[in-house]
Amino acid sequence: MSILTKREKEIFKLLIENKTTKEIASILNISDKTVRNHISNTINKLGVKSRCSAVVELLKLGELTLNK
Repeated sequence: MSILTKREKEIFKLLIENKTTKEIASILNISDKTVRNHISNTINKLGVKSRCSAVVELLKLGELTLNK
């Protein structure tokens, strides 16, 4: 079972594609604030301090993969 919700996973996949908060909001048709809330919730779930740390932790846990 995944730690991430479907939306959180979508957002973090876009983050590792180097998309900005505004770009992610536009792609997913949600507000910037909603994107930031999902990122913040994930950071809190993982007990890390930054987006970068969250990405690293999610990669370690196998929640995200780096695709070419």
